[in-house]
Amino acid sequence: MTAMHLVDLNSELKTEPIRKGFGRGLKKAGELDINVVAACADLTDSTQMSLFKEAFPDRFIEIGVAEQNLVTVGSGLAAMGKIPFVSSYAAFSPGRNWEQIRTTICLNNRPVKIIGSHAGISVGPDGATHQMLEDLAIMRSLPNMVVLAPGDSVEAEKMTLAMAKDKQPNYMRLAREATPVFTTADTPFEIGKAYMLREGHDLTIIATGTMTYQALAAAEKLIKDGIVAEVIHVPTIKPLDKEVILKSIRKTRAVVTAEEAQIIGGLGGAISELLGEVHPTIIHRVGIKDRFGESGTPQELLEHFGLTAKHIAMAAHAVISKRV
Repeated sequence: MTAMHLVDLNSELKTEPIRKGFGRGLKKAGELDINVVAACADLTDSTQMSLFKEAFPDRFIEIGVAEQNLVTVGSGLAAMGKIPFVSSYAAFSPGRNWEQIRTTICLNNRPVKIIGSHAGISVGPDGATHQMLEDLAIMRSLPNMVVLAPGDSVEAEKMTLAMAKDKQPNYMRLAREATPVFTTADTPFEIGKAYMLREGHDLTIIATGTMTYQALAAAEKLIKDGIVAEVIHVPTIKPLDKEVILKSIRKTRAVVTAEEAQIIGGLGGAISELLGEVHPTIIHRVGIKDRFGESGTPQELLEHFGLTAKHIAMAAHAVISKRV
């Protein structure tokens, strides 16, 4: 049973790169507020900032291959009252410029919007150097930073509009490949909120970003095994919606987390910290387990690293078997 406005998962779903939703959202944000500006590190088309650049050329800055400068300029723009969005590949921003983000943006609490595109293992053939898996962990650790991961392109568009109105520094990770669009225009989104996408009672599956669709597909598989899973979508990893998450886990007493990122310090780490402090619960974390990526097609890599609906369903069986 679903608890939100979602596309019928049994139908043939449209697929679209999540970053396209960001591009549309940024253009709309620019139309709504003249203070929205954008800067990119020589990846305007890849990060989908091109829509904004074409609409507002006088509010766009091409920084070039200089990611440390990218976020420092963003901080300066924010200090002057602008709402800057800065984009690059996540491997470079925040991968290359974390110190500048820490010192010029977070320490001063400047509302710069950092877009890390091509994140996760599904970048594919680009290999380990470009498969940014540690971004959730390093950005979660920064005071004042809001950390976001949209589930699909429709949510990414809403998220971008919400970021433009938020008064804190924001980081949003985007995937490269086309992924299923499972939310609709009516599906709610608010920074800081988690959402129950499917009601259940046997265990809780908590997912973020591209893995939320896989979690929903896993819940469909588990029904055939007589297991009714509750699926919680966490588009905001920080601040974590503790109320929604704990309400579900107190009911089911077992949890699986799923993310296309390192489980150390990512969503799995955040949920483990929460449960360790207030409600110890058996947990299984699905994600990248303390290793680097490899080259391959996106689907090959998702299968190789255990990031599919099948693997989430296997984790569900394992965690239920350990529940006291």
